Parts: sequence; structure tokens; C-alpha cells
Amino acid sequence: MSAVILYVDDNPQNMRLVRKMLSAAGYDMLEAMDGTTGLEMARTRRPDLILMDINLPDIDGVQVTSMIKANPALRHIPVIALTANAMFGDRERFLEAGCDGYLAKPVSRKELLETIESFLHAS
Repeated sequence: MSAVILYVDDNPQNMRLVRKMLSAAGYDMLEAMDGTTGLEMARTRRPDLILMDINLPDIDGVQVTSMIKANPALRHIPVIALTANAMFGDRERFLEAGCDGYLAKPVSRKELLETIESFLHAS
């Protein structure tokens, strides 16, 4: 059975690109276009890993990650920030907020898949 990855991002182009990379690598992908839907999908579908955009239209990815990590049934799920926020200190801020990893957009296929693999094999 392949790993299930939830991707939370409001940009259709980003969603399409990541979907293409993940499906080619054999992963199943769940998609959420906002933080509220992403949180609900995490609760109901229990993915193996979550890719979280930070700038979402309703609640931001940091808040969604905090809610996931506060839930004992979900806190074991690795959350990787996948964001265009790449200023000095952003990585540290997102990791301190509860994200387990950080990738800056645009992300290469190699970097994305290597990061996913490292978190899936660590758990």
C-alpha cells in the first residue's frame, strides 16, 4: 500500500505540479484548498504525511499545524511546510510553530521526494 500524502495549498498550479510529482512516485494524494478543509481531512483521513502551505485563504498553515500537533490522534503525522515564504528566519519560525520540516517553493522534484521519503521512513 502506498503512502497517503495530504497537500494543503490554495494555488491550483502548485496543486497540479505536486500531484504530478507524487503520483509519478507512486504516492496517493489528498487535496485541500484551504486550512479548514485540510484540518478536517487530517482528522478524518489520517494521512501518512502532510505538505502544508503557509499562506492560505482562511486560517494560515501555522495555525492549522498547531491544531494538528495539539491533537493526540494526529500529532505523530509529519507536517512539512511547503511555502513561498523563504525570508531569513522563516524556516526557524515554521519549525518552532510545529512543522517537522520545511521546503521553499519552487521545490525540485528530487528535493520534495527525498524529504518525503526521509520523514516516512523515520516514522
